[in-house]
Amino acid sequence: MATAQATVAGPGVTDRRILGLLTPSGLAMSAIVLGAFVLLFYRWFMFQHRHSSRALEDWGHAYIIPLISVYLLRLKQDELSRLTPRAFWPGLVPMLLGTMSYFACVVLVKNHMLQGFSIVLTLYGTMLLLLGPAMMRVMFVPVAYLVFGITLSEAIMNNLTFRMQLIASQMSEVSLSMLAPLMGFSVQGSGNSISIITAEGAEYPLTIAEACAGLRMLIAFLALGVAVALVACRHWWQRLGLILLAVPVSLLMNAVRVTVLGLLTLVDPDLAAGEAHTLIGTLLLVPALLMYMGVVWIMHRLVREPEGATA
Repeated sequence: MATAQATVAGPGVTDRRILGLLTPSGLAMSAIVLGAFVLLFYRWFMFQHRHSSRALEDWGHAYIIPLISVYLLRLKQDELSRLTPRAFWPGLVPMLLGTMSYFACVVLVKNHMLQGFSIVLTLYGTMLLLLGPAMMRVMFVPVAYLVFGITLSEAIMNNLTFRMQLIASQMSEVSLSMLAPLMGFSVQGSGNSISIITAEGAEYPLTIAEACAGLRMLIAFLALGVAVALVACRHWWQRLGLILLAVPVSLLMNAVRVTVLGLLTLVDPDLAAGEAHTLIGTLLLVPALLMYMGVVWIMHRLVREPEGATA
């Protein structure tokens, strides 16, 4: 059985490694393992693709999550290059547990979200088996980050989304009411619905449940916040603060999204749906990213540390 420690790679070996992990021959073997992995869970990947492609404004970020995970792994290249992959047979336990859980969720539970978590566990177990615990301690976060690409179950969505929609509705009503005197319309809110009434008396209802799903936006902004925290912050308290900031950022961006949709409704009601709706949700990731980076800048200025200080 392999030990939990990895040896230091010899001279010249690290130069031939890809991402600090694999030699060319190891890459070929990994391609075979990856192909078998995709074939085994092909059904789930197809269902996730359908979820994401049919609701890009809600789950389109699932396509980006693996790329961010690879980038996080790339940041660990120097640290990984100093370690040597070693087989670790106890990795069979999480690998088999994840595989059995997946098929149990396919046959018995029939839950897409739990199937996705099982796949991530299987991936972790497989990598632990092939690379060893020393390397997986470094790679744990990039692998765990993949959970943000899994669509949540409808039961969770239905139980938690309404409250966030109500908050977004109230915030949007306030912002639209501030703009109303300047643009010549009035606003009436009721529950999670807002009606915009023009000076001519035309009424345009805007239902938050249809326009913006608060929890779905929270997942996207949380994934963005975690990525920024891992890349731009060196200390655990900075990362935790940035991750917690995802909730208010999501609520704020959700309110901005509804406000923009309400204003577009005055121009053309069709702009509040379809591709325009999806585009607005995607573009809001830009100001959210700027807000995160602004917070990172402030935290770095508040606590100045000597050069070379570590977390």
